Amino acid sequence: MRELILGGVKSGKSRYAEQQAAASGLAVCYVATAEIRDAGMQARIAEHRARRPADWQLVEAPYELAAAIDAHAGADRCLLVDCLTLWLTQLLCRDDEATFQQQRDLLLASLTRSAGRVLLVSNEVGGGVMPDNALARRFADEAGSLHQALAERCERVTMVTAGLPYYLKNNQ
Repeated sequence: MRELILGGVKSGKSRYAEQQAAASGLAVCYVATAEIRDAGMQARIAEHRARRPADWQLVEAPYELAAAIDAHAGADRCLLVDCLTLWLTQLLCRDDEATFQQQRDLLLASLTRSAGRVLLVSNEVGGGVMPDNALARRFADEAGSLHQALAERCERVTMVTAGLPYYLKNNQ
């Protein structure tokens, strides 16, 4: 089963995904997309690391996420990807349209063929104000389009607010 888990910053979406992974009864592979770029991101990554059980496998995939999914998804495993919007930001900041489109298409294809349990964590950014610069507008547009495409391919879509899950789609 594939699940897209959306929420705002500090909404509890990562913690919810971690709880789902732990409850799956499967071996867990945590796919981290973040790159440490500043002290704030370093602190967030440290917080996530401290919460993860020691027996979870860690794979870092800041750009080639589809390859990580293809390599590590399996019927006997739960794959937790955190976070798609960081991955999206990093790709957009490369300013390489061909690579961006290729990686996005590869992600959607890999998710379609993935086996086992896949949990995808992402920030919902569509509820805010219209950004005032081109890159921020492009990011919001691409995040919205990506979420819609992923929601089509996932059996469950969950919105997390204040640590509480709301099921937008539940076809498991």
